[in-house]
Amino acid sequence: MKLNSQTITLEQFAKTIDHSLLKPELTEEELVAGCELAHRYHVASVCVKPYHVKLAAKILANSDVLVSTVVGFPHGNSATETKIVEARRALEEGAVELDMVINIGEMRSGHDEYVHDEVKAVCDLAHAHNARVKVILENAYLTDEQKIAACILCDEAGADWVKTSTGFAPTGATAADIKLMRANVGDRVQVKAAHGVRTLAAALEMIDAGVTRIGATATALMIEDFKKWKDGELRQVEKSSESTSGY
Repeated sequence: MKLNSQTITLEQFAKTIDHSLLKPELTEEELVAGCELAHRYHVASVCVKPYHVKLAAKILANSDVLVSTVVGFPHGNSATETKIVEARRALEEGAVELDMVINIGEMRSGHDEYVHDEVKAVCDLAHAHNARVKVILENAYLTDEQKIAACILCDEAGADWVKTSTGFAPTGATAADIKLMRANVGDRVQVKAAHGVRTLAAALEMIDAGVTRIGATATALMIEDFKKWKDGELRQVEKSSESTSGY
């Protein structure tokens, strides 16, 4: 699915957003408020901490907002068996999308088979539960060659998305990385941008570069600005070549 910033509708734009509720200090009250915000704006999903999956699924049971959670987050260092246990529990408690972090050190070490097999194990489990997987590469720590290799092996392993970042590394999504990732996965695999997409301009830039999902905390601001932009109240949306830091 290819989106275009000039023709995208409000509904389509909202459905590119995974509203992120992953800050370690997030309270239950803030989780509830975040789910209600996601429901109000009809975004694609809320991405919550594993501990909050059951509550988020309860809050959003009668909405069009999906529940997603993270696996091996934020550094990808858990053993494969641990990631499988984490994924299974999340699926049983109501998550329908998983954002898993690859083993970054193994990727950097050139151990492609290990990374492939781990991604495949999580994807196979998720797909058996009619759920989908976004695989986080954490591009800040990879060379372009490693990003390309990771995209190819994630495609082969059955990933539904490849994703730029967790939000906890030094840098996040860039249009250049999105284009690189889009060019190195097949049509079946989508691309998600995360970390630093905090403005409408940044979101539209990512969409034109090839994403179908955006991890964001500034959801309300971006959607309200989108409405103003389409209504002509914002006459110009400036785009930058790099996103700002921060999830």
